[in-house]
This record gives sequence, C-alpha cells and structure tokens, in this order.
Amino acid sequence: MSSHKRTGSRGRALKSVALASAAALVFSACSEEQPVQRGWLPGSRDTTSNTAEITDLWVNSWIAALIVGLITWALMLWCMVAYRRRKGETGYPRQLAYNVPLEIMYTIVPLVMVGVLFFYTNEVQRSVDEPYTDPDLVVDVRGKQWAWDFNYNYDGEERYFAGVQAELTGEEGVRETLPTLYLPVDQPVTFELNARDVIHSFWIPAFLQKRDMIPGRTNEIHLTPQELGSFDGKCAELCGEYHSEMLFNVEVVTEEEFRDYLETLPEGQLGDEYDRNPNLHENVAGTEGDD
Repeated sequence: MSSHKRTGSRGRALKSVALASAAALVFSACSEEQPVQRGWLPGSRDTTSNTAEITDLWVNSWIAALIVGLITWALMLWCMVAYRRRKGETGYPRQLAYNVPLEIMYTIVPLVMVGVLFFYTNEVQRSVDEPYTDPDLVVDVRGKQWAWDFNYNYDGEERYFAGVQAELTGEEGVRETLPTLYLPVDQPVTFELNARDVIHSFWIPAFLQKRDMIPGRTNEIHLTPQELGSFDGKCAELCGEYHSEMLFNVEVVTEEEFRDYLETLPEGQLGDEYDRNPNLHENVAGTEGDD
C-alpha cells in the first residue's frame, strides 16, 4: 500500500474519531436537560412514594410476559422440528380430534396468568390511589387550552398561581417562561385535577403517573415527592392545535423554599369562574344528585 493511501486512511480515521467525539459531547450536553433514565423508565425508584411500586409492577409484568413468550416460541419450534415431514413420508400425519387434558391445561393456564396479573395490578392501583386523610398540600390543577393554573392550599393557607403558556419558538430561554409547579419534598400532596374547557391529561413522566382531566369532574392523584430536583410536565391528551406546547415545569424544593415561594403569590384562588362554562361543575353535581 502506498504512503498516500495510508495517509488518506489515517486522515479518515481521525475525522471519524473527531466526529464521534463531537457527537458524544452534543448528546451528553443534551442529556443534562433530561431526567435520569432507567432503561425505558425515567427518574429513580424513590422519586415519589409511588414510583417503586409502579416500577416493580411494570418490570415484573414484562419479565412474566418474556418468560411466557420464550416458552411459547420454544414449544412452537419443537413442534416444527419434532413433527416435520420425514424423507419418504407421504400424506398427512395422524389426526387427533381432541385431547381433553391438553385442552384443559391451555384453558386453565391463561386464566391463572390473567388472574395473577389482575391481582397484582389491582393491589398496586389501590395502593397508589389511596387518598390522604389530611395532606399537607392540596394543589388544584386547572388545565386549559393551552396552559395550566396551579392553586395551592398549604396548611390551610390559600394561594394561587396563574400559569400563562408561552408560544414555543425554539429559542433559548423558553423553558423558563413555562408555568412552574412547586412541591415541598417529603410532604404528602393531593392533586385535584380539573379542566377548564376540553379533556386534558396531567402527566409528570418521572412520577410514573398521569390522569385525565375531564370538564365538570375532579380526578385526584395522591403522592409524596421524595427527591429534590427539576422535572418536566405535560399534557398527555390531544386537546387542540397547540397541545404539544402545553408544558410545565416541576420544582421539588425544601419546605422552607416552598413557603418562601408561597409568600410571593397573591391571596385567593383561580376557580370555576374562569372555566369556559363556569356552571359546568354545578350542572354535573345537580345531575348526579338527581340520580
């Protein structure tokens, strides 16, 4: 090989290394803006009081599904090999109309599997949805096209924060203009979820929980933030033209920082009077009472 070719190969190799290094720097810089990942799961097991239970249910369900899949694939391959047509054979193999023990087995086994999955799913669902009798903080979350209002009721002190959604332009600094939900660490929180206009969905991916927000009805999420930090929140229900811009920030801070933040907010609540149909809650309550 000529020295010119060797030099060209070395130059291409150096360019490849440089490009790879630049890509690594870019991706590492981008990753600083994202929550810690655990495979397909964001955050950690201790992000909230519920994330460990939800993680265990998710992971164990996938393990069970993988085991069933491997057994099924192995049996299929075994049948294909064991009962293949041998050389010199003609016609169809001996046909069986039924096999009672086998049919009973493949009827009972799936029922047992579904029953076990239902049992553990129900247990986790009931656990994470168990309401707090006297939470330290109640946040009335109001979803609207295409922003968020966060009303705080902390130790009986009512404050409000009106979130105004900025138009996302891709320019730096837009994240800082988004509505921010503040939560005190290690204190029970109840989210009361309401929609001002159409159906929305309240979702903080790192918390592994989301719930629909339906006009005229109040849904709830109960959890205790256990890790300080910044998290992303978003609407998870297609709600109109700017659905993708219906974002918010979440800041889990110390109790002292949270109290200091509340002192910056005006008194009062942003309630039903700001809904698209202010009488919707009253109409729904009256209808339910008639039933």
